[in-house]
Amino acid sequence: MEKVSVIGLGYIGLPTAAVLADHGFKVHGVDVNEKAVELINSGKSHIYEPDLDIKVKKAVENGLLVASTTPVNSDVFIIAVPTPFKDNHKPDLTYVESATKTIAPYIKSGNIVILESTSPVGTTEKIAEWIKQLRPDLNIKGISNQVYIAHCPERVLPGKILEELIWNDRIIGGISEESTEKTVFFYRKFVKGELLKTNARTAEMSKLTENSFRDVNIAFANELSLICDQLNIDVWELIKLANHHPRVNILQPGPGVGGHCIAVDPWFIVDAAPETSQLIHTARKVNDSKPEFVINKVIKAVKKLKKPRVSILGLAFKPNIDDLRESPAVEIVSELSQLIEGEIFVVEPHIEELPNALKGKSNLTFTNTIEAIENSDIVVFLVGHDNFKQIDSEILMDKIIIDTIGIFPNSNRIKSLVTH
Repeated sequence: MEKVSVIGLGYIGLPTAAVLADHGFKVHGVDVNEKAVELINSGKSHIYEPDLDIKVKKAVENGLLVASTTPVNSDVFIIAVPTPFKDNHKPDLTYVESATKTIAPYIKSGNIVILESTSPVGTTEKIAEWIKQLRPDLNIKGISNQVYIAHCPERVLPGKILEELIWNDRIIGGISEESTEKTVFFYRKFVKGELLKTNARTAEMSKLTENSFRDVNIAFANELSLICDQLNIDVWELIKLANHHPRVNILQPGPGVGGHCIAVDPWFIVDAAPETSQLIHTARKVNDSKPEFVINKVIKAVKKLKKPRVSILGLAFKPNIDDLRESPAVEIVSELSQLIEGEIFVVEPHIEELPNALKGKSNLTFTNTIEAIENSDIVVFLVGHDNFKQIDSEILMDKIIIDTIGIFPNSNRIKSLVTH
């Protein structure tokens, strides 16, 4: 187990490749993005994650990390590609299937194929079937010419990925006991957390369950915010008071739910068991409806002004990262750009330009925090970045504030202006 190929060099694949290289593995990263491959081979990272650029540079300089658009023979293949859903919320396994077919010619007896992408139940078994069809010379569950296939879902928090890849417990489920044991042996070489053995289906369902649990609890908080708005109650104060109960821990509401995990994974369960996943399905609908609620709040405030100027603070799907995947903030800004005739100033300190979804919209201006606020009548907080929390409240006193994330919950001066 000296050489590892990582298929997909995105938010999980590249940090994984860097961590493996840091532990002495020879890593061959594969991605279809030629620009990303070029950057990595020059010792740079195409995504932001604290200290990732340092580890990538070190790994490349030491000759332990090479990126390419094509695979090579390896001892271990890790698939870390996107698993989105289609317009009808059906899982889209196109990337997983493509990655499997890409590595199939390079797989040899004794290799381990690991799916780290969060996937619907049964995906690891599909990988086994695809390999079996493409490489009938290999044995999936036999004794000779055996290939070991398993699922080990990533469980990391953006902003702490490099740390959590090593210290978090990992769930490992193979298509056979032998596959599980071989994969556990591999992860023991660099993971300090506990390695929890199970089967592939349970491992797949565990990740979906973890994110669905979060989604349901966020939906409860978001629904509370809707109710409190209707009843003229400060939802942030309410939650703070309720959480003083020793067995209550309500999460914080927001403008919706984003990211590739929590906003996506519950749909995989709903698709697999539509009749029995009613609570999970309802939670998804509550969270998906929250951006429209925020949009209506902004429109209501805009109608009070003759020439409205609005600043939107935050585009990422969560605080202090540059990840915009499935971000409700991007959806909100896109809709507002079509509904508001006045100027909209957009701030996202963790990116250098507007994402493609917002480019070309004539009334959007990408700028910094101070300029946005000073030039606006309405200030909308969509993400709780740390630097937004440092804003001097004095510059907000004559503004209409729409705070969707409770960024100033302890400031009475600001609270009196907040629209929940």
